[in-house]
Amino acid sequence: MLKDSALFSIRSEKDFNELALKTFLYQYKNTLVYKEFIDLLHVDIEKIDHYSQIPFLPIEFYKTHQILDKNFPTDFYFQSSGTTSKNLSKHFVADKNLYRESIIKAFSLFFGDPSQYIYLGLLPSYLERQNSSLIYMVDYLMQQSDRKDNGYFLHNFEDLNVLLNRLEKENQKVILFGVSYALLDFSSAFPQNLNNTIIVETGGMKGRKEEITKDELLTELQTSFQTKKVYSEYSMTELLSQAYSLGNNIYQCPSWMKILIRDVEDPFSYVKNGNSGGVNIIDLANIHSCSFISTQDMGKKETEYSFQILGRIDNSDIRGCSLLLL
Repeated sequence: MLKDSALFSIRSEKDFNELALKTFLYQYKNTLVYKEFIDLLHVDIEKIDHYSQIPFLPIEFYKTHQILDKNFPTDFYFQSSGTTSKNLSKHFVADKNLYRESIIKAFSLFFGDPSQYIYLGLLPSYLERQNSSLIYMVDYLMQQSDRKDNGYFLHNFEDLNVLLNRLEKENQKVILFGVSYALLDFSSAFPQNLNNTIIVETGGMKGRKEEITKDELLTELQTSFQTKKVYSEYSMTELLSQAYSLGNNIYQCPSWMKILIRDVEDPFSYVKNGNSGGVNIIDLANIHSCSFISTQDMGKKETEYSFQILGRIDNSDIRGCSLLLL
């Protein structure tokens, strides 16, 4: 059995590769849908000695199959967002404690002690449905600080504006998590100077507005909020980890998560840094599901440790959390 302590103790590429290979072999044996997928590819698992050789499960499988460790049955799951209730992904989560630890360790890496912040959520499309991994994450961060001003806002922009003004005057440290279209609506209605508030946009135009590029979105929010940076969070229902951008649309991963950019014409090969392609994600926190996911997002790596998300691959299904196309 894999140990959580190894997951959060990765310090080098060697550490990551060793744990990725152990995770792959464990999931090949215990996540039966993943095993069947690999066997259909006629992959000789004994010849795999680097994480880049591991087959990545197409993310669409989460819409049609239960991707779950046979040793850890569970009824608890996260469900993807979407414009309809049909064909939504379900990610069954066998170990909620592991997800919580991943949340805190990733957040702390980028923002410091989570107990030091007041958390506000402008996440209407997520609050209006159940089983959102994003809401679970923000809820758990709120629990860490236990501040009376923590809270969510649907369409009550005036209340949010009054609260932000007060917290700014009190020099409180605030993080505002917001879905993209709601942040645009709020910033248009209440432009203001936010000096002490970190804005973290989580994606999600959901067909509500005319599509704009991510850079255009960030620029518009920076202007309206008179702030130098707008931060971003990148994750999805099928993962248990988050990457963050601390500005300029450049994301970084925690040490147990890695992005590979595949050739869209040849899914078993990878492009060089600086070239765009399909996003493959390794999330070693996803021990009891599948840690090797082939997504329908387009992206490119800036360096070995930083990347951009560029939008969606043409003709792929629309995902509610990623409709900002370039």
